[in-house]
Amino acid sequence: MSADADAPSGNDVLARLAAVIESRRGGDPAVSYVARLLSKRPDAVLKKIGEEATETVMAAKDGDRTRIVAETADLWFHCLVMLAQYDLAPADVLAELARREGLSGLDEYSARKDARRNEPSANDPTS
Repeated sequence: MSADADAPSGNDVLARLAAVIESRRGGDPAVSYVARLLSKRPDAVLKKIGEEATETVMAAKDGDRTRIVAETADLWFHCLVMLAQYDLAPADVLAELARREGLSGLDEYSARKDARRNEPSANDPTS
């Protein structure tokens, strides 16, 4: 791995960034990019995540390591904005990842698929 051993833990960085994002909530959209995103309907953040995901995929397809890191950072940042928009935090995602730790990815995927299949449908008149 290429991470610097003296770098702060990822959890610390995510928590600090989430705190900055939260501090921008309700701020002046003219001076804060985060405030501007959060002042728009939720689709604005979701659209930005889609754009950043596409740019991340393109960087990976090109094999450009510098761009992969930069685009992934953009994607993660916008995901943090989305989490804030829904009153969630990086800790919520990290807890879910911890819950999945040690599970087979295939088994975990299958369990989620089964759970969705067993949920009552909004169109099901029997539910």
